[in-house]
Amino acid sequence: MNVAVSRLRSRLGIALVLLAAAIAAAVLLNHSAPTSVADQNPNNTLCKGHIDKGKADPDDPDSGVVSYTFACSQPITGYSVMPDKPETGFETEVFGTDPATKDVLATDAFSCAGEQPGYGVNCTGANVGSWHPITSSFTIDGDVCAEPRVDPLLIVAFANVASGKAAQYIAGPFDLGRPRGCPKSARGGKTRIPADTDESTTGDVAPIS
Repeated sequence: MNVAVSRLRSRLGIALVLLAAAIAAAVLLNHSAPTSVADQNPNNTLCKGHIDKGKADPDDPDSGVVSYTFACSQPITGYSVMPDKPETGFETEVFGTDPATKDVLATDAFSCAGEQPGYGVNCTGANVGSWHPITSSFTIDGDVCAEPRVDPLLIVAFANVASGKAAQYIAGPFDLGRPRGCPKSARGGKTRIPADTDESTTGDVAPIS
């Protein structure tokens, strides 16, 4: 009887040691493994930006130029700018810039398409995130500062292929706000998406604290 109990305790002890070793190995593997795209969850990408009244085109003085700038926390492979006024034209090639040197980056590039006139500019390409600014423009009929002023929304997307399976992620909408460079108006800084002091996406392209 004593021998049986002794063997049982011995086997139980070995099992506990093996379990502890397995848990330790799992913890070590978890800490040493690189962070995957899924762990970063591109659906939670944060973007921030604004629009400005652009310089008028001498060849098309009746169109108002709207310049937009935004940056995101994580990589994106596409974005859509959706104004609440019909856009009559837009830049088809867009490049990002290095936030430190301001140099144009060929790796941060997009090709854009959409209907003219239309309510969306859709761009596909790549941007590394890390708050690398993207700047481009579109046009609308008339004065950019005329009320009601244009206030575009931004939606971003990220797509990749891992282990032979395609994955797609979407974040937004983000409100780019009303155009800067216009006279003050009774509407002030009101935007299509009510601004929250702590989570507003309208502003300078800098990391959100």
